[in-house]
Amino acid sequence: MTIDLAEFPRVQLGHWPTPLDPAPRLAAALGLHRLLIKRDDVSGLGLGGNKLRKLEFLLGRAMADGATQVITFGALQTNHGRLTAAACARLGLRCDLVLTRDVPRSGAAYERSGNMALHGVFGANTHISENEHEVAETCRRLLAEAADAGRTVCTIPVGGSNALGALGYVSAARELLDQVKPDRIVTPVGSAGTAAGIAVALEGSDIRLDAACVSRAAADSLVKISDLAIETTDLMGLPAPTLANLRVDDRAVGPGYGIPTPDVWAALTLFARTEGITLDPVYTGKAAAYLRSAALSGEIDPDETVVFLHTGGHPGLFAYEPELTEAIRDQAD
Repeated sequence: MTIDLAEFPRVQLGHWPTPLDPAPRLAAALGLHRLLIKRDDVSGLGLGGNKLRKLEFLLGRAMADGATQVITFGALQTNHGRLTAAACARLGLRCDLVLTRDVPRSGAAYERSGNMALHGVFGANTHISENEHEVAETCRRLLAEAADAGRTVCTIPVGGSNALGALGYVSAARELLDQVKPDRIVTPVGSAGTAAGIAVALEGSDIRLDAACVSRAAADSLVKISDLAIETTDLMGLPAPTLANLRVDDRAVGPGYGIPTPDVWAALTLFARTEGITLDPVYTGKAAAYLRSAALSGEIDPDETVVFLHTGGHPGLFAYEPELTEAIRDQAD
């Protein structure tokens, strides 16, 4: 498939290409011969993460359209919100984060540390909502205030996951394929923009994409990826994708979004103690739990070249401090 992204406005936010690190000790622990980690967690601005790739296109369009204010959405510990705030600081844009208590957690660690602390550090205005009705009301108020003040607003969806944002991972997949030709790529899937972008870029290849669900059942996640992939190819003027090599798996979701399981903590500590690589318990920890399960069960052929996409999220780890401390104690027993 011929892909040309030059027509889409883009701002430089990250450090590209991100490293592709071999993980031999982790591979040995999982019974694999060649495992590589694509380090989008070290992409630069705002402590890094996959959302920077999406924001390059989303904010590129916003700047081209004369936006002076950005409004976006997420849970309290949203990585997307943190990186949007950091990117807006870099570009001189006002940033408003409309955050919802989507995760059944409370306490100082979750409500004040991690990304919640960093939203403020980067200068974002945070607006806490209890439900979707309050989100809608807050958004209407912010838009009215912006209109009264003469500000041009760009509204970005949860996770930056629309067709324009997905172009970030169309580009990322091309970058990865310049570094290695893997047999399989493993990525977390939440709002679906990352998985959809990669799936579009892999169309027509024999590379398998494993999308490990972090919040929804596999069937629901597949619909979101498929719909967004079709919207992305439509934006690019390409035929709708078949997604023949996409597989979606929800074994690591557990009770729901933002709720880690013992398997997640086991995978997170395995990455840390074999390769010194930090994961988060919401996204990469669940993708790692899937990888660990699929490798140890033999579902992944030991001779495959496997790439694990590290999408970042480090600050969110500190929001789970009580459970983190307990998990470390359990792993030591």
